[in-house]
Amino acid sequence: MSTSIDITKLKIKQLGLSGYEAVWQSMKDFTQTRDGDTPDEMWIVEHPPVFTLGRSGKTEHILQDSEIPVVKVDRGGQVTYHGPGQIVIYLLLDLHRRNLGIRKLVTLIEECIVSLLQEYGIKANSDPKAPGVYVDGKKIAALGLRVSKGRTTHGLSLNVDMDLRPFNYINPCGYKGLEVIQTKSLGIQDEMPALTNKLQKMLENALENN
Repeated sequence: MSTSIDITKLKIKQLGLSGYEAVWQSMKDFTQTRDGDTPDEMWIVEHPPVFTLGRSGKTEHILQDSEIPVVKVDRGGQVTYHGPGQIVIYLLLDLHRRNLGIRKLVTLIEECIVSLLQEYGIKANSDPKAPGVYVDGKKIAALGLRVSKGRTTHGLSLNVDMDLRPFNYINPCGYKGLEVIQTKSLGIQDEMPALTNKLQKMLENALENN
């Protein structure tokens, strides 16, 4: 007797503070070994300070040397920064099985972040020319995805309560002079656990009902 999985359900993994390269390798391993019956997963993590440079990333967008490592990765996009106090969520999805296109997935993620900020009275928006979420032209959330054979790795980051100075060492996402902001600066009192839980639930619901 065969059993069928509920493809709308995500397996949630809380990874805590974990090194970027180890998590990236785990993402690749998971995606390379999964099959048609492997449930999709959502990984929630914080990273120690690291710059990541996407497939088409140009080193000219790294404006100065620092002790923060630079890791060239296989996602789309240019350079961004990850560090403690930032929510990072990786979505390991089978898009074919969900009948979901990459553009729709990007929109879904952006809409969840916009909705989260709206709960706190913050008006945010996406930009079709520059994936991510913005408040008054300042970037608060970044997106970077890779799709291989219909399966995704990487995901999103939302700035909550972090040291923003390393963003001054780069052109964030390849945009010169782009300012970066975080939820704490917007007067949002809720901290990482509450915001993470809300965003996780929004993403789960959006993916289950797409």
